[in-house]
Amino acid sequence: MYLDGDEWRQMFQGFQSEAWRLETLPQYLVPQEAEELEAFRYGKRVDPRTYSSKYTEGLQLLREAGKRKGRVHVVSRPLSEYLRFEFSRYYAPHVLAGEDVRILDVTDRPNRLAGVQDFWMFDQSTIVLMHYEADGKQVSRELYEGDPAPFVEYQRIAVAESVPFLEYVNG
Repeated sequence: MYLDGDEWRQMFQGFQSEAWRLETLPQYLVPQEAEELEAFRYGKRVDPRTYSSKYTEGLQLLREAGKRKGRVHVVSRPLSEYLRFEFSRYYAPHVLAGEDVRILDVTDRPNRLAGVQDFWMFDQSTIVLMHYEADGKQVSRELYEGDPAPFVEYQRIAVAESVPFLEYVNG
């Protein structure tokens, strides 16, 4: 089953304890980001300490409700322009708002998650496969109907082999 609109939003409203994401691409083409990405190219940055949005406010509410949101992004250096933008524009303020963002840099080591596609996992039981074109344009989101155990293992590997975002960018 493919998810869009209200069905997709319900995944984020209905989870009980954790929403978690694996990101594997060096760029995501999101039409809504085009203007901000262009501004980033010309040096505009957000201050993560003062930035606020519906997303950051939502992260704070989740934390207050005892829920977690996290992700691991698999990267290799040099970082793409999009990743530098994503780190500055999204990850930095999201971490300060309570999201557990981690980076798995596979530049100088084998990628144990090679071939694993992007996905969201909710409460370690519901998996949504994220389908993208090669350039990072999202094609669809698909509710996975199989056993979630391999995805729980992918999460375990990703978290074990990654470092917290702030450690990665400051270290």
